[in-house]
Amino acid sequence: MGGGGKIPYPKHVWSPSGGWYSQPANWKANTAVIGVVIVGITAMAWKLSAEREFRHKFPEQGRFYPSRYWSKQIIEHEKAEKASKVSKDSS
Repeated sequence: MGGGGKIPYPKHVWSPSGGWYSQPANWKANTAVIGVVIVGITAMAWKLSAEREFRHKFPEQGRFYPSRYWSKQIIEHEKAEKASKVSKDSS
């Protein structure tokens, strides 16, 4: 009741996906390498995007805004804002 064995297939057939019954011995290692490469490329693109990001209008204070945590321009703007607020309070 198991459906039988593997059916014979032409050995000369080649396909990018590996053809019939393909399961290379090192598929786990290959998948891990590709995963690391994808994560690395994504991290580099993210970093480049964050460095080049420019804002004309800054997010409202106290409102959730995800790029507030990695955008250099927003971080510097908020530090300057906090410093000016501290200097106004001490005056």
